[in-house]
Amino acid sequence: MSERAEARRSYHSPRREAQAAATRREILDAAGRLFERQGYAATTMAAIAAEAGVSLKTVYVAFETKPRVLQGLWNLQLRGDEADVPVGERAWYRELLDEPDPERQLRTNAHNARVGKERFGGVLEVIRGAAPGDPEIAVLWARIQSDYRDNQRAIVASIAAKDALAPGLDVEHAADVLWTLNNPDLWQLLVGVRGWTADEYERWSADTAVAQLLG
Repeated sequence: MSERAEARRSYHSPRREAQAAATRREILDAAGRLFERQGYAATTMAAIAAEAGVSLKTVYVAFETKPRVLQGLWNLQLRGDEADVPVGERAWYRELLDEPDPERQLRTNAHNARVGKERFGGVLEVIRGAAPGDPEIAVLWARIQSDYRDNQRAIVASIAAKDALAPGLDVEHAADVLWTLNNPDLWQLLVGVRGWTADEYERWSADTAVAQLLG
């Protein structure tokens, strides 16, 4: 390969990459507005392009399919960025696992869960609604549920390692309790349906977790 061809292949433009990232973000923001306003099924790729102010080709080049747009939106809303780094490997989550005080762990977890649901509750409802009619979204929905329980179980396991679980409570049962208390379904029922404030939900879920899980 010639030096010129090698230079072309290895050339990276930070400005161009930043522009591409900004365009992806505009597309995701536009998709989020449309998905929540009119539903996943009714939202077309063309509508997303129009809402974002870009060409239809740009949307397809960036994401290829509508399910991948929704996947990208979920990653952005869940993690705060598009990086494909699981929650379990995020610094804030590792710090939570390393917290030496079990009660502070549970109360911090309740706060993190509350903040997360305020950020991604809308798109989570879109995913839930779209899952029965789209195999790719169904896989995403199942993975969200599985990952969430795994993350809650890891917190319980770290508490168990400190010999702080309530007497007679095993890790799996305790993980089910914590997963349920912080589950998006319960948030939707209490905040979305019953009208609890986010502060009320956080305080109740933290108090209940402490009462149920700690010895």
